[in-house]
Amino acid sequence: MSALEQLQGTVISCTHCPRLVAHREAVAEKKRARYLSWEYWGKPLPSFGDPKARLLIVGLAPAAHGGNRTGRMFTGDRSGDWLYGTLYKFGFASSPHSSHRQDGLTLYDAYITAALHCAPPANKPLPAELLNCRPYLIRELELLNQIRVVVALGKIAFDSYLGTYPARGLQLPSPRPRFGHGVTYTLEGTSLRPLLLRGDTGGYGIVLIGSYHPSQQNTQTGRLTREMFEGIFQSARQVLD
Repeated sequence: MSALEQLQGTVISCTHCPRLVAHREAVAEKKRARYLSWEYWGKPLPSFGDPKARLLIVGLAPAAHGGNRTGRMFTGDRSGDWLYGTLYKFGFASSPHSSHRQDGLTLYDAYITAALHCAPPANKPLPAELLNCRPYLIRELELLNQIRVVVALGKIAFDSYLGTYPARGLQLPSPRPRFGHGVTYTLEGTSLRPLLLRGDTGGYGIVLIGSYHPSQQNTQTGRLTREMFEGIFQSARQVLD
């Protein structure tokens, strides 16, 4: 078993946050009427993808009747439909559809994780819960040593990724990167450089790209369009190519 697989086993058995444990298990027991035939996952969701990935996607947290049901991040809800359809379009996934953890979907050169591995009540994690989960993200970043581009889906994911810097012995850039849709930074030690979109990071480190989360709150209101979302991964592909 690889170190990444061992880490995901630790994630699955995590019980550090009593509120989240109670919520994810209650949802798995009660279920929604349309999913009565499902055996809900009801545990923390492991990250998954290519261990040699150059693209890391950081989400917020599993959806109560999405990932908490299917056992895979961004699977079983509208957010996942947007994400996997886009990953497939740009060559990062074997299929535009993700239905459950055993459906055979494979990620190419990409890895998906989240700021929080349990479904939070009302999709709103507490600061202490995010801090409890951060060591898993830190360890993933240590093991995924070929990452060149990080796409953060939402402000919480963006800030959670930056929050790993002190623990990894890295100094946060000054000024600190600010979240926004399409904001792109190349992180270089203690400085901050805007990305030149020519597929070349110049050896300066990780390219961080912010994106609105593909939640229904954003997609149904028009705050996030398909063109806007696909533009994020087009930029990521351009850097990697």
